Amino acid sequence: MKLGRVLVLAVVCASLGTRAAVAAQHEHAGGEPERLGRVEFAISCDPAVQPQFNRAVAMLHSFWYQKAAEAFAAIAKQDPSCGIAEWGVAMTHYHEIWEAPIAADLKQGWEAVERAKAMSAKTQRERDYIAAMETFFKDSDKLDHGTRALAYEKAMEQIQARYHEDREAAIFYALAVRANAPPNDRTYANQKKASAILVKLFAKQPDHPGLAHYIIHCDDYPPLAAQALDAARRYAKIAPDSPHALHMPSHIFTRLGLWQESIESNVASSAAARKNEALGDELHARDYLVYAYLQRGQDAEARKALEEAPRDKAGDPSYFSGLYSIATMPARFAVERHAWAEAAALTLPRDMFPGGRYAWTESNLYFSKALGAARMGDTGGARSALQQLTSLRETLQREGERYWMDQVDIQRETVAAWIAAAEGKSDDALRQMRAAADHEDATDKHAVTPGPVVPARELLGEMLLEAKQPAPALEAFETTLRVAPGRFNALSGAARAAESAGDREKAKSYYAKLLTYCDHGDGDRAELRDARTFLSQK
Repeated sequence: MKLGRVLVLAVVCASLGTRAAVAAQHEHAGGEPERLGRVEFAISCDPAVQPQFNRAVAMLHSFWYQKAAEAFAAIAKQDPSCGIAEWGVAMTHYHEIWEAPIAADLKQGWEAVERAKAMSAKTQRERDYIAAMETFFKDSDKLDHGTRALAYEKAMEQIQARYHEDREAAIFYALAVRANAPPNDRTYANQKKASAILVKLFAKQPDHPGLAHYIIHCDDYPPLAAQALDAARRYAKIAPDSPHALHMPSHIFTRLGLWQESIESNVASSAAARKNEALGDELHARDYLVYAYLQRGQDAEARKALEEAPRDKAGDPSYFSGLYSIATMPARFAVERHAWAEAAALTLPRDMFPGGRYAWTESNLYFSKALGAARMGDTGGARSALQQLTSLRETLQREGERYWMDQVDIQRETVAAWIAAAEGKSDDALRQMRAAADHEDATDKHAVTPGPVVPARELLGEMLLEAKQPAPALEAFETTLRVAPGRFNALSGAARAAESAGDREKAKSYYAKLLTYCDHGDGDRAELRDARTFLSQK
């Protein structure tokens, strides 16, 4: 059956009861309407399962993998001839933006593909979708992840070219292009290519969850973030029952320094994730929430968000982001407040971190521990924590986690610089800190994080201030603010550097911005007292 006939079938089915069908598409078991956005993925299965299938795809587009898998499996059970439902199950085991699948996901994804093939999908289009998924899961023991991911992208490119009326094919192709973006390509060629496809479709389907979602992922970079602000502000309204849809806008809010919008986004996401027992999603939202509160000087709220965080659990689809958040939130809380003794005393929760491919999730804690010790002059403690980072790096090298190896290297370079500073080797310290800042500038953050615990160039600014070099310090802080606008410590640092350099007007401007951002600050940070004191002077 050709796509045109499939679409006619869908229209005919809808005409039998349009309002009932639309309501059923996003309906809870209890009868209350579910707000997941509007998706139309025409299938040749029993017409009775079309609304459920649309609902499952809507969940998939918002990375609600566990719920989507359950929905697709229920469809396959209701209509045993619906092979495309097993395609959906396989898709829930391929978390394209997040991470390469673990062994269990590869096994379950391949089993779903085999079931889909055995169920003999009725149309060539559906068989093509299943075959595309097969290119990714087949021979996972022989071909590396990157090779299979590119093969899947190529297969989706052919599908969207073959079925011009199938917008879902174009959307999934764009997602594959974005997912395969080289991590060190600062031209963002893949991101821009995918975004061009998605933005054009978004104008035609303004209630589609995947379009808003993937536009945000395409533009989650400092030079591009402003382009996704409209999509960010619309996504949560499109799919407000999805915890991830409530959180995802904060990626753009964070990039633009819109802290209050980030706070509101992640308060809602955290509550929705807890309601749905999505532990990894809740922890991910809380990491962004802690980060935003700290930039607003709301230290008490940040502490509360940290202390109320749940424990992570293996098997959760967002397990990796939960692990990362558990180690990172206390690190942020100490370092952002320059509570160096607190940072130096950080400890990793016992019996929680599995190491191996997830060793990178521990790095921010050991980095903060080393930095805190070095800033206190405890070079022995700093070297001990630095050794932990070196050990993590060796593990990541064995696991082939090249991106995270690079991030740990930046942390090691930074710690080494501050150890040199503690030992009075000012020239060596500044040279090493500049190298670390340049290294970090050449990379981009992973989607799991709102940003590093502290930007390396911001730390360079602090080191330059301590070395009584206010002019280059101001330049370092201002460079940081161009990439991470609204950061508390970069604003404070820029104000102090300008004041030390004798530029009172610029100091006044930065102090005023700091106090504006922190108009609801609940902490007692010295930086805010200094700002008020400076601005009170005539």
